[in-house]
Amino acid sequence: MRYLLTGGTGFVGANVVRHLLARGDTVRCVVRKPNLCLEGLPVELVTPGITDVDALARAAEGCDGIFHIAGIFDPGPGGAEAMRSLHVDATRALCAAATKAAVPKLLVCSSSVTVGFGTIDAPGDEDSPLDPAAIYGERGALRAYHDSKLESERIGAEWGAVIVNPDYVLGPWDIKPTSGQLLVTIAKGWVPAYPTGGKCFVDADDCAVGHLAAMDVGRPGRRYLLGNHNLSYRAFMSLCAEVVGRRAPMIPVPGIALGAAGRVGSLLQRVDSHRFAGLDRHVLGAMQQGRYRTGKRSWDELGVPRTPMRETVERAFGWFREHGYC
Repeated sequence: MRYLLTGGTGFVGANVVRHLLARGDTVRCVVRKPNLCLEGLPVELVTPGITDVDALARAAEGCDGIFHIAGIFDPGPGGAEAMRSLHVDATRALCAAATKAAVPKLLVCSSSVTVGFGTIDAPGDEDSPLDPAAIYGERGALRAYHDSKLESERIGAEWGAVIVNPDYVLGPWDIKPTSGQLLVTIAKGWVPAYPTGGKCFVDADDCAVGHLAAMDVGRPGRRYLLGNHNLSYRAFMSLCAEVVGRRAPMIPVPGIALGAAGRVGSLLQRVDSHRFAGLDRHVLGAMQQGRYRTGKRSWDELGVPRTPMRETVERAFGWFREHGYC
């Protein structure tokens, strides 16, 4: 099979590319410029504009499907426009290109931010309601990210694309790093405090398998949450500490402290919005809340495996250590 793929130079996309190649598929990657994620791989690189329908259609000729995995969270000036371009405009262009090139299948990689959540005993799923104003605010980078991702889903679903919604992904090829930053920080030295919330975690390989299975057998227009293990941040950070040989965190971060940090962060973001994006009050608030979800639909319909979390953390740590992050 032959596939066109965006986002191959990113964390999730790099893992999807490797799984496609491992089963013998031919991969053509839409890139601006190659990086470590694609170095040495037998892939074809093409550089059409991500919203250029004609150029994308030419790149998609002869393909059996298109994976739109490219995504961005940009809290800086012009970030909302950049997110909309990559999530919304590019999805619309890829749908048009798929039609023009007679490509039968399209997958859109969204995010868990568009999916409702629940408690660890009653986690949310793809049909759980979500109030974006209450969770992400009326404006700001997180709200723009949510809105652009949700709109990309709607555009894709109208075309007949399958939607996947990865939650907290951990594994190799997280070159920035993104979700792996917490593991890297713990590996570098003792982190005494932990947020009181929690999240749904998924191994990068399991996430990649979910993408391939969704392309192969997923129902058009249907969403699939890719997430396997619900853990509190305390449990996750303690596991990370055990794997890297550090002490586990001991002190819960009080809500009042994060509230103060959020207020300070609002001021600091005016100076450097990228550097202090993690101090956004909605980001900090998320870490104090149990945002648990279930990937049962992906297990039942796509056969997504569930790698044990210890194995995931060990493999991610090994990759970060091998590449000089810690």
